[in-house]
Amino acid sequence: MTAAPVFAVVGHPNKGKSSVVATLSQNDAIAIALEPGTTRKRQAYPLSVDGQVLYTLVDTPGFQRPRRVLEWLEAHSVSASDRAETVEAFVTQHQGDGRFTDECELLAPLLEGAGIIYVVDGSVPYSSEHEAEMTILRWTGRPSLALINSIGPDDHSDTWQAALGQFFQVVRKFDAVRAHFDQHLSLLRAFGQLEPAWEQPLEKATEFLSEQRRRRREQSAQLIGKALVNMMSYQEKRTLTAEQATATSDSALADQLRQRWYRNQRQREQSLRIDVEHLYQHQKIRRQEAELEWHSQHDLFSESSRKTWAVSKRYLATAGFGAGAVSGAGIDALTFGSSLGTGALVGGIIGAAGSYFYGDKLALPALNIGVLKDGLKTATFGPVQDSQFGYVVLGRAVDHWWHISHRNHAGRDLLDLEPADDHWLSRLDKVSRQEIQKAFDKARKQRLLDDRQRRKLALAIEQAMQIYDGWRLNRP
Repeated sequence: MTAAPVFAVVGHPNKGKSSVVATLSQNDAIAIALEPGTTRKRQAYPLSVDGQVLYTLVDTPGFQRPRRVLEWLEAHSVSASDRAETVEAFVTQHQGDGRFTDECELLAPLLEGAGIIYVVDGSVPYSSEHEAEMTILRWTGRPSLALINSIGPDDHSDTWQAALGQFFQVVRKFDAVRAHFDQHLSLLRAFGQLEPAWEQPLEKATEFLSEQRRRRREQSAQLIGKALVNMMSYQEKRTLTAEQATATSDSALADQLRQRWYRNQRQREQSLRIDVEHLYQHQKIRRQEAELEWHSQHDLFSESSRKTWAVSKRYLATAGFGAGAVSGAGIDALTFGSSLGTGALVGGIIGAAGSYFYGDKLALPALNIGVLKDGLKTATFGPVQDSQFGYVVLGRAVDHWWHISHRNHAGRDLLDLEPADDHWLSRLDKVSRQEIQKAFDKARKQRLLDDRQRRKLALAIEQAMQIYDGWRLNRP
């Protein structure tokens, strides 16, 4: 079986090498810092799918004394035919020499058969000082590809493209933080054209990664569906003795149950966030979003809220959203607090159903306090009776999934989840709308979904995810 290809990511210090490695190896644990010298030793990062290593990226230190190295190579080379051996002789002779520690570290994997990914910063002007580096790399004789990874706002990629083309077989612009998944696959295919032995394993790698991406979306839909049903059907319950019932007023008991119910819903939503992030191998995400919050002073169904978030009457009608979905008048309204800094990420799917059909409030779960019987008194809060709560959770979950699925592992910025500005869910087909609504109706009645119903719900959510993906990628 052909060994999985190995690529050494090399270049000048602080030009984005570690960012490229993090993105292409799907590893957000790789240290990325603004100061040079963060990487001092070469480190291999294999990318595996289902236990099979598809390829390995080697993060390396940056060149420190390339001109001195090139001077040595030129002094010890007799002809072009011995250049690779001369590079090997340099590394052998200078192991342990503190002056060339970084150069020996970055050249070693090339001598062991790795391909070259040379990374430059296209936001700074081209300088001839890089030519010594590029010449050394060309002397190794290894298959090579150059990436222009612009870190700053300026763009000097045209001059870089012209210069790099004289040294490397393939030159690509590649933003390690923002590059789309298709660009990752394109790089792999390009390398497969450079080395015949790599063509087949890299073609297989692109197939594996594409299938992995499809499965991750499918699994995310299943996770979202499970969380939705759990949150819609959740009931907070407390049983008191006669002594406790005497000491606790109904209003105090109701407040306790409400707060515990709210806390569980927030925790369940956060658990869903983490599950999706880990599914995509994001272990260190820092999120900024508004929490679910119920508060009587901020009415979700105010005129401004309706204009911002409303779904149409037609959407609700095709979802089979009936008057039975809400029991009684609402006490409080569902709003989004600003404790974490930004607006909600509902994505335009919550709306004015309450205003259109059932009054001006979103209904809270029902509170039931039983009578004292056999020395015990039972109180319950929930499950939620207003299906709009489910649409709120769904919208937030789909938006979060979209950000995670399109986030490269080199990203270190705060994940800022902000509201959408278009009612994208109106594009969802009628069958999918009905499947989501039927699941909500069963959940609020605390009736379990069977396997077939869970699959249908997951498929409907996946359709919503596809629509949201298309809408986000095609926004003007």
